[in-house]
Amino acid sequence: MKNDKPSSTETQKARRDFLKKSALAFGAIQIIPSHVLFSKPEIKNRAGKIVQMASKVPSDRINLACIGIGNRGEQVVNEFGKTGMSNVVALCDVDMGAPHTVAIMEKYPKAKHFKDFRELFDQNELKYDAAVICTPDFSHFPITMHAMASGRPVFVEKPMARTFQEVELMMRAAKKYGVVTQMGNQGHSEANAFQFKSWVDAGIIKDVHAITCHMNSRRRWHGWDTTVTTYPKPDPIPDTLDWDLWLTTAEHHVYNKDFANGQWRCWYEFGMGALGDWGAHIMDSFHRYLELGLPEEINAVKLEGHNPLFYPQATTLEFKFPKRGDRPPVNVSWYDGLENLPPLPEGYGSSELSSDIPAAGTGQIETRNLNPGKIIYTKDLTFKGGSHGSTLSIIPEEAANDMKSKLPEVPKSTSNHYANFLLAVKGDEETRSPFEVSGPLSQIFSLGVLAQQMNTNLQFDRDKKVIINNPKANALLNGAPPRKGWEEYYKI
Repeated sequence: MKNDKPSSTETQKARRDFLKKSALAFGAIQIIPSHVLFSKPEIKNRAGKIVQMASKVPSDRINLACIGIGNRGEQVVNEFGKTGMSNVVALCDVDMGAPHTVAIMEKYPKAKHFKDFRELFDQNELKYDAAVICTPDFSHFPITMHAMASGRPVFVEKPMARTFQEVELMMRAAKKYGVVTQMGNQGHSEANAFQFKSWVDAGIIKDVHAITCHMNSRRRWHGWDTTVTTYPKPDPIPDTLDWDLWLTTAEHHVYNKDFANGQWRCWYEFGMGALGDWGAHIMDSFHRYLELGLPEEINAVKLEGHNPLFYPQATTLEFKFPKRGDRPPVNVSWYDGLENLPPLPEGYGSSELSSDIPAAGTGQIETRNLNPGKIIYTKDLTFKGGSHGSTLSIIPEEAANDMKSKLPEVPKSTSNHYANFLLAVKGDEETRSPFEVSGPLSQIFSLGVLAQQMNTNLQFDRDKKVIINNPKANALLNGAPPRKGWEEYYKI
């Protein structure tokens, strides 16, 4: 059953304001605080008019409005705080005052509180420079679209959005509004990305034809009865939670504890499973620097415990990428599930756990014989890598010794992922994972999830961006229609 009733008069006004901002953003002279523009005397907006500087303020810190402040959101807010370059001026969550949001609220007692992100973005009293969005995967889209239409830079946790089309719209909106964007795959500002690019540029990594990606730890598995084909029965809604607002664009569901606080990741309707969660930390560097783009085939090789509502207990997917210029075709295999281990090459050795993997609400990642990572096969060499910022090594050891003198010097990162975003807002750096880079990567996850959900193989037209062998799957590129009252976010 769908809930077709808008929540309030204020909500309807906020949506009208969103449409106005979408049409008029950057259409006139704007006054922007000098701590955003810093030393830049002037910039031009999309209409070509001069953006005038406001009076100088004493601080060079970026004022942040943080949406989604519990669990992973709390971690991200704290990471921005460690840079020494930000102020938290607004905290927004649909469950303000819950056990998982209290700590960050107490840490920033001067921040203004909001439950509804639309009220935050549509008010004019509070001055903030950028939005940080750490809500469940399915709600990234409307919040990010509203922030960009308001002219604000956005940092949004990975993956960018749940459906292929939502990511497409977010990329278009980023270009339209001209704002700074960053997806939160933090390893892309660490040694892994810098090493990979340097080794590609130096010809160390070349002629890649196959890549194996694996995530076999316990972090994201639910253990539910896979024969169940109905959503769970209602639980009492916590007093602090605005459940209707939590759902945002999604079809109405009764509240259940297995929809909230990280469990949402297990459901196709709300999350992106292990692939959307870990793919960005394992696949991002090779996807970018091998210029893979979008796949032409997505094959569901193995789905253990397939269910139409929630993710399998184990999955093997195959993504086929075509030849790109003089680079050969690449097959990327994805393995998840506790015992669904990939074949390992000779000389693989032990598997190390990346030191920059954050703890989850369900506890730190469990160390196993094979930790999250990747194996890259080229014509002449084989590379072993981890997740997040972990660097590659050449295997076996004899091959590594032979290549040691040929390896280029790798530049060090000038900033971590959070500082990089803040510096980009200031105009001092460019973000390393802007939507034009992270968008196609997120779309790969959407295609993989469709193959999982439908338990089928898909053929994809990379130019037209359509699935050509399955009309139902092609329709699902757009996802289900949004609830009444949320349609505006899907119009650019």
